[in-house]
Amino acid sequence: MSTEHTFSIADRRILRRAEVEAKTGFKRAHIYNLMKDGKFPKALRLGIRAVGWDSAEIDQWITERLQERA
Repeated sequence: MSTEHTFSIADRRILRRAEVEAKTGFKRAHIYNLMKDGKFPKALRLGIRAVGWDSAEIDQWITERLQERA
């Protein structure tokens, strides 16, 4: 049995920063530091002052962190 998730296009959405903070437990500065170091999914530019993250990338990142514990 595989623990790998398969996401349909309907499951994917753009998460705003508050949702990413809630899912990861990290605050803005830590998220951006991890992104800068290449250790967190990159944000997508949505507009001049708006960014978001692919929900599938965030879910995969969380899954990988949990598998590291096993």
